[in-house]
Amino acid sequence: MTTTPPVIDVQGVSFAFGPVEPILRDVSFTVERGDFASIIGPNGGGKTTLVKLILGLLSPQSGRIRVFGESPEKARPRIGAMPQHAVTDAHFPIRVIDVVLMGCLRPGRNFGPFSSADNDAASEAIVRVGIEGLEHQAYSTLSGGQRQRVLLARAIAPKPELLLLDEPEAGLDRKVEQDFFDLLEELNQDSTVVLVSHDLGFVASFVRTVICVHGTVDVHPTSHLDGSVINTLYGGDVHMVHHDRHL
Repeated sequence: MTTTPPVIDVQGVSFAFGPVEPILRDVSFTVERGDFASIIGPNGGGKTTLVKLILGLLSPQSGRIRVFGESPEKARPRIGAMPQHAVTDAHFPIRVIDVVLMGCLRPGRNFGPFSSADNDAASEAIVRVGIEGLEHQAYSTLSGGQRQRVLLARAIAPKPELLLLDEPEAGLDRKVEQDFFDLLEELNQDSTVVLVSHDLGFVASFVRTVICVHGTVDVHPTSHLDGSVINTLYGGDVHMVHHDRHL
């Protein structure tokens, strides 16, 4: 019988920038297909480094990483990645549709011209994240919540099997954040979702698995995320405030 490999399989991975103390030490964990997981931990604990390793943007000094049973580089076309912020020149006239179409680019392919299938995929993603009508508006003129939805549309346009998001709720007010996570729950019906977050109390009401990163990595079901786990992770007394999802 052929078994389906985990979406993310990290085994014995260590990483350091130069001859210094490793940022990540002997990290091992898996993320199974269909999971909705959050990567949490203190600043400087290795969360962003771990994301870059999963994407194949960095290579571990030891250990191995497989995504869908392949190297991260080979699996990258199956991943939709969303950065925390997209830095753009306020005077650069890039439109919403242009940003979303960037999600259809793949290694070895230059920017445009895009096929009718690409345009259809971008339009479908725009509708799915609820920003239809903004296609030809300049990206720089959008609100923070609208920009996050544009970046999410870019990530889902190629219909990825894994969504990897870096603090997608950063800078959003509570109502917009609520709507955004409701949308991620919907997208989780088709894709495995892994997100980096700083808001433990809020994501705990959505995610099923918590990946705690502080040099090493521990994985817990959300139901096991209690005070002792948080204190160990952050090295002190941290109170997790659970927010009402439907204020």
